[in-house]
Amino acid sequence: MGLYLRGSVWWMSFMDPNTGKQVRRSTETEDEERAKRIFDKIKGQIADGKWFERLPGEDITFRELIEKYLEEYSAVQKAPKTYLRDKSLKAHLLSHFAKLRLTQVTPRIIAEYKTKRRSEKASPRTINYELALLSHAFTIAIREWEWVSENPVKKVTRERVHNQMERWLTPEEEGRLLVASPEWLQEIILFAIHTGFRMSEILDLKWTQVDRSRRTVTISEQKNRGVDTLPLNATVMDILDQKAKGRAGRSGLVFPSRSGTRISNRNLFRAFKAALEKAGIKGFRFHDLRHTFATRLVQNGVDLYAVQKLGRWKNTAMIMRYAHHNPESLRPGIETMDRAAKKNITFIAQSQKKRGYKPYLRLVTP
Repeated sequence: MGLYLRGSVWWMSFMDPNTGKQVRRSTETEDEERAKRIFDKIKGQIADGKWFERLPGEDITFRELIEKYLEEYSAVQKAPKTYLRDKSLKAHLLSHFAKLRLTQVTPRIIAEYKTKRRSEKASPRTINYELALLSHAFTIAIREWEWVSENPVKKVTRERVHNQMERWLTPEEEGRLLVASPEWLQEIILFAIHTGFRMSEILDLKWTQVDRSRRTVTISEQKNRGVDTLPLNATVMDILDQKAKGRAGRSGLVFPSRSGTRISNRNLFRAFKAALEKAGIKGFRFHDLRHTFATRLVQNGVDLYAVQKLGRWKNTAMIMRYAHHNPESLRPGIETMDRAAKKNITFIAQSQKKRGYKPYLRLVTP
């Protein structure tokens, strides 16, 4: 129990007699004498059994919380696309929690929200995104703004997400898709398969990011805002060399539209869908080209750490969902057991012969 400075403001620390927890509260003054009087008053209330912790969250609405979170945290700390997603998720949360005070947002209320969203046919993944936003807003309100002392979302279970098997393109399907695509789309499809780039990363790619002499491309990671320099293979270099010959326009884009502007996501989706239908390929999305990239690397024996770095995943655990194998790609692994067995059998047979025992293991040549 005592007073201490945090910056230029005096804070007080004392034990909550009702919960036994340590409480740290600002006196909201830089005047030491005034801070002592405030602290003495709190100590008197505790001694008389009249002190009960009252946090700002009892007077602050959820709408105020989410608006402050989006403006001061999400817009500043998160990637632009994540911020836009947070803004879109806000509407559903406000429809249920907007008028509630923060202390009124309880695990029971949150569970009711989950039930409501299920009835609205929201997917488990979407509901979990909404709960994650809700939880993080409360975390910031506790840690940085000191509006509340507990996060009610942590007491609520998340929805179970049934991940479907990731789809990837077989070589035969790739051939059909390329034949069914116009030339500009062929280039983008091949580039995606051989780099694992996301759609927006391809459409936003500029020549200033490409070093043709070093056969590398530099890209800013969308999610963690890091910068990576990645090697390019011969297939991609052939595409870039051809694109460089017809390079025109002031946009500097590697894959511009006919008018030299950025190809819109919508136009690419439309053309890609038409090519899939013409090729007779079902259940496939543009993002599955990224899955194809990772799957082919793994099937050809590339180390998972290298796959992680090439695809810019945060850790190897995240690429396991892409690391599909077919029986033939697994065969070299299982055949190592034959080679090990051959050595062991030879050693045992020789040992038995030296000791005068009749060999009971037959040497089998795989």
